[in-house]
Amino acid sequence: MNLNHVFILGNLTRDPELKAISSGTSVCNFSVATNRVWTDKASGQQQKAVDFHNIVVFGRMAENVAQYMRKGSQILVEGRIQTRSWNAQDGSKRYRTDIVADSIQFGAKPRPAAPPAPQPPRPAAQTPFRQPLAAPTEASSVGAPGYESESFPEDTSEQINVADIPF
Repeated sequence: MNLNHVFILGNLTRDPELKAISSGTSVCNFSVATNRVWTDKASGQQQKAVDFHNIVVFGRMAENVAQYMRKGSQILVEGRIQTRSWNAQDGSKRYRTDIVADSIQFGAKPRPAAPPAPQPPRPAAQTPFRQPLAAPTEASSVGAPGYESESFPEDTSEQINVADIPF
């Protein structure tokens, strides 16, 4: 049995690039950075390393990534590793390893560098859907508005028997 399956959770290092191949299918390329932190046993110092992963996405998923994701966005990619090779113009053989995404989940939005400026309050006349409440009427003063008072008696202890409750 063979298995080629990878999960990558990281942040985009650049904005996604959306293109279309000759068949008309959308393809999106982007790069994801993942961080590792560990303690070096010899020195006891905390070490950090960053790995960069090339991601390729096809179809509607590619269009969604290009539309909603930007540099710094967190993303979870599930897919497979694929290495392709080609001959460069100078005659040398070149290789590139990509992760071909099968599933993508968008993560939290990146935090802005500075908090947004506070917005001034809008005048009451421009505030949508806010109307003063009308004084309660006899029909609506007991429970939900628009229901007759007989529908919601004030004292319900006489009508409910605890033994009748099935749980």
